[in-house]
Amino acid sequence: MLRNIFETRYLPLTASVVVAVVSLVMALLWPHSAMVFDLIFLFSAILIAIGIHDLFQTRHAILRNYPIAAHLRFMFENVRPELRQYFFEGDKDGAPFPRDKRAIVYQRAKKELDKRPFGTMLDVYQEQYEWLHHSMAPKPMPAIEDMRVTVGTGPHAYSASLLNISAMSYGALSANAIRALNKGARAGGFFHDTGEGGVSPYHREFGGDLVWELGSGYFGARRADGGFDPTLFAEAAADPQIKMVELKLSQGAKPGHGGVLPAAKITAEIAAIRGVPMGQDCVSPASHSEFSTPIGLLEFIAKMRDLSGGKPAGFKLCIGHKWEFLAICKAMVETGITPDFIVIDGKEGGTGAAPLEFMDYIGMPLRDGLSFAHNALIGVGLRDQIKIGAAGKITSAFDMARVMALGADWSNAARGFMFAVGCIQAQSCHTGECPTGVTSQNPLRQRAIVVPDKAQRVANFHHNTLHALAELVAAAGLSHPSELRAHHFQRRSNSDQVISFAQQYEHLSDGQLLADPQSSPLFREAWALSTANSFARQG
Repeated sequence: MLRNIFETRYLPLTASVVVAVVSLVMALLWPHSAMVFDLIFLFSAILIAIGIHDLFQTRHAILRNYPIAAHLRFMFENVRPELRQYFFEGDKDGAPFPRDKRAIVYQRAKKELDKRPFGTMLDVYQEQYEWLHHSMAPKPMPAIEDMRVTVGTGPHAYSASLLNISAMSYGALSANAIRALNKGARAGGFFHDTGEGGVSPYHREFGGDLVWELGSGYFGARRADGGFDPTLFAEAAADPQIKMVELKLSQGAKPGHGGVLPAAKITAEIAAIRGVPMGQDCVSPASHSEFSTPIGLLEFIAKMRDLSGGKPAGFKLCIGHKWEFLAICKAMVETGITPDFIVIDGKEGGTGAAPLEFMDYIGMPLRDGLSFAHNALIGVGLRDQIKIGAAGKITSAFDMARVMALGADWSNAARGFMFAVGCIQAQSCHTGECPTGVTSQNPLRQRAIVVPDKAQRVANFHHNTLHALAELVAAAGLSHPSELRAHHFQRRSNSDQVISFAQQYEHLSDGQLLADPQSSPLFREAWALSTANSFARQG
């Protein structure tokens, strides 16, 4: 701890203290130059006062971790729009996340004005531009408290918000970040997905609704040999704070790879929660050891539901081989076992570190995967029994409306909520040296996150984004987001052609794959290659 106090991020404050002391001594030793040394002392004292204020103020996480120095960042923000875009939000070609979306998250989290003059900054005639049709007869805005969806059946059916916190584990995130997210979820009435790292004390501290994600490492329900322990699972899942249980097959950032928590970020506490040794990278296997076939997957989902006492159970994946998902659909038809929900993760999503090739080139993008899964379930006549969540760079109400039009019942967001708790996208998540303490296990770094303040920002971001969604829905002449359909959205496919999402994506009729799979150009080949007894390609 003492060593951390002398990190270079405290150098301006430390230097100010040294200069103040030296100038005071010099003024005593050389009285004839006292005025000069007094001015130096005064300037240093002012910097010291600013630094001490920075350390203990609660509004800006980066100032708490970088006293005095961080003011340069805020100065660049306010110089002029061009410099703000370069220093704060990245240049147009190199920005890791679109500047307009990142800015709007901050504004909504801080309850700042999110309106701007002079029209759109986008080139509306550029290829790929998309928009939502409005109506000449707008409807009244739906109430935010009515913008929910029921998942599962029976006494444990869960009423989920249309916007929730996507999977981010404790260990990947700091204790204070988890606390702020969960406290915000409790205040806003939405769920907090634990990520595959297990349920930590910090998830439980404020009592916000949890979805327990179980990955291939089975953390929190893990035997000594790394396999699944049903007794541990049942004991943990009985917690009333856990509302749903979710099996992770793959994640958008690195589908087919397995999760990785570097050894540098593993503390004794994290090792105990996950049931893994210290001093080694915590690597989740790429595949599950408890099943190897589509039928086996569904049987394991049913087992999770039974062990949890009937709580909604489902799975999350990024779509890869189409025949594999259709094999799961065939297994549902053959066995009669259906999950209560499926979360489709897009390859563009993911807040954790991943190999470059996986981030850029492996997995299906969200909208393609979502439309495919939605229509596959329609095609086998099971869509009304299974709810679909969507995750993958969803940060705005337009993002939510778009995925709902393509089949999602709700959205999960990760980076948007990370921004709300203080993330500045420094992309040092995997190093343990996050400048705002969001992803660091260093106690001095994560103290930058003042939990009550950041929790309120989490709740603000959720509320204001749903409010914006309600405005979009009303403008489109609809009464609820669930009424959004593919024909409500248009896309400029090239400079002189515009198509609707209904034209871009194939749409099946109820039971079409069972009645006549050859009638679908998109599905016929993958359907023929799939079987309920294996994930392997047939033929």
